Amino acid sequence: MKKQFLFLSVITATLSLTGCGDSDTPDAAPDTGNQPGGVVIRSEKQNFRVDTLATGLTSPWGVAFLPDGRILITEKAGQIRIVQNGRLLTDQIRGVPAVYTNGQGGLLDIVLHPDYARNGWIYLTYSKAGAGGGGTVLARVKLEGNTLTSLQELYAAQPLNNAGVHFGSRIAFDGKGYVYLSTGDRGTPQNAQNLSNSWGKIIRLREDGQIPPDNPFVNTPNARPEIWSYGHRNVQGLFYDRGRDRLWAHEHGPRGGDEINLVRRGLNYGWPLITYGVNYDGTPVSGASQGDGLEQPVRYWVPSIAPSGLAVVSGNLYPQWQGNLLVGALVGTHLARVELNGDAFAREEKLLNNIGRVRAVVQSPDGHIYLSTEGTGLLVKLVPVL
Repeated sequence: MKKQFLFLSVITATLSLTGCGDSDTPDAAPDTGNQPGGVVIRSEKQNFRVDTLATGLTSPWGVAFLPDGRILITEKAGQIRIVQNGRLLTDQIRGVPAVYTNGQGGLLDIVLHPDYARNGWIYLTYSKAGAGGGGTVLARVKLEGNTLTSLQELYAAQPLNNAGVHFGSRIAFDGKGYVYLSTGDRGTPQNAQNLSNSWGKIIRLREDGQIPPDNPFVNTPNARPEIWSYGHRNVQGLFYDRGRDRLWAHEHGPRGGDEINLVRRGLNYGWPLITYGVNYDGTPVSGASQGDGLEQPVRYWVPSIAPSGLAVVSGNLYPQWQGNLLVGALVGTHLARVELNGDAFAREEKLLNNIGRVRAVVQSPDGHIYLSTEGTGLLVKLVPVL
């Protein structure tokens, strides 16, 4: 039960550090009854316990699972850490590309190709320096032992600038030969409405980085042909639900107005023309929350939870969460479970309050849900309990 006690001690420490700045309390009192593994979290629809696999991580960002059982975790400063047999190794992955560590920039997402067993490709996003500042890059690599090889830079968002905010970025595969990449507006809201740049967009590419000829703006003058959707502020959650053929995204609002969106071809998601948030000084962004030709979010949060990491639950391990969206919360320091009615928002449950700034939410190939957290520096596994 050592790992469960470690988890509870981190929760206790976090509560004392935050001072519980609002009236929220943890979702359920710990129950150390006769359930296997010790502490059981009794949520509304699915009981589970939390297995802490790693502590001491520094700004962990992405999480990926190798077929040999190793778990790879990116750290924003440019490291890839390894968890093996439930233990964080001192050895790290070598050969990581140099990253532009400016503010929110650094080494970001990591995702294995859907056919990794055959082709061995691992996809990364990171910020890279260049003339004019830095920008978000999508690349793919192979792994030989503990060393990255065969680096191919597939896409670089343009133009570069010196801003230290809103790089995005998440990676999602649709299983049909395409890869999606999210970006942010780089702190200039008007970028999101400008089709001549890469910022505030969701990008669609072939898996080798080529631009698909059926992308919506291929034949639009002065538009970047890689754009799939636009009008996004800073998308840090992206998930392709292959079972229902849906691309889901969530993005940060300013002060309030975080959104979950169902992303469709060529649509405009409104930032900064419409938003349910306001500027950080309390002044209006646009004064509007709806507009002709601008998509409404499926769900929005006021106040902000600062969403990061997104998964749609599938498989048989969490039967009562099937099809739910799991959203990490940075400012909220919790996991949000969002139920849908078709494609519409139905209700939400807050889980694991004060666990830390939840950065990544990932479902492993064997069906378990994992979270990485900033501040508390954890990698945890949610183990379902009957």
